[in-house]
Amino acid sequence: MIEVKNLCKSFGDHRAVDDLSFVVRPGEVLGFLGPNGAGKTTTMRMIAGFIEADSGQIQVMGKDVAVEPMATKTMIGYLPEGAPAYGEMSVIKFLEFIADVRGLDGQYRQDRIDAVIARLQLQAVSQQRIETLSKGFKRRVGLAQALLHDPKILILDEPTDGLDPNQKFEVRNLIREIAAEKIVIISTHILEEVDALCQRLIIVSQGQLVADGTPAELKLTSKYHKAVEIEVAEPSSYIELFAACNGVAAVHVSEDNAQTLVLEPEAGAELLAPVQEILAANEIKVQAVSVSGGRLDDVFRRVTAAEQPRNG
Repeated sequence: MIEVKNLCKSFGDHRAVDDLSFVVRPGEVLGFLGPNGAGKTTTMRMIAGFIEADSGQIQVMGKDVAVEPMATKTMIGYLPEGAPAYGEMSVIKFLEFIADVRGLDGQYRQDRIDAVIARLQLQAVSQQRIETLSKGFKRRVGLAQALLHDPKILILDEPTDGLDPNQKFEVRNLIREIAAEKIVIISTHILEEVDALCQRLIIVSQGQLVADGTPAELKLTSKYHKAVEIEVAEPSSYIELFAACNGVAAVHVSEDNAQTLVLEPEAGAELLAPVQEILAANEIKVQAVSVSGGRLDDVFRRVTAAEQPRNG
């Protein structure tokens, strides 16, 4: 597993990572979430051995990253943000270069190159220069280099950032396949990525851990947990009517859908039955009524609300 203990990292007067601790266990896909500048990428780079921590400890499969850096790097595949590569190289030449850097040789070297090309469906572009590829194929090449040495751990920094919906779908399916056999950490600020891929989520703010749990567990802490959403014509005209309903803490038109009225519950309140009674009594025609399981964006805003520029 990966164990991070009391990790700290500063750049000048800026504390990027501040006493951060967490554990990633075998079989987990961990979403690493936070605002821009919260310390996500810095933490990923320290785990991958690209930069050194100021203090604290990182253990990868029982080995200390600071004490045995080469041993830990052989167990990790890392895809940095933007999937950087040598654009003038062809895909095959780039993968051969990475294989040499990783120390792969003999038939095993060729077998691994063939395996990642097949798995990431790069056959059709293997002779193309990387700079000529679409963003989706560049991400595939980035994943291929990270998987080339068959690591036990995969660290992905913003793996779908900048991709169109079709490309995101393709890359997410690839990550799901990979996650069945490896520990995967995905650093992202895209909330839909968490629901799509991650079994567990940690949120950092100002370099500190502010939330840790499964997406479902964190949604339970949202003010929208058990909120009732009513899709109706002219929803704003019903705000006062539903605001008077017992157990309703607040009523507003949804930010995501101008045809949906959202009723936030007071703690422990069950709103569906009284809402249905009001709808029937007032003969209000609705397109749909649903109960929300909670929203990660609400949890994210709440736990990172104190995020402020700082020094030291």
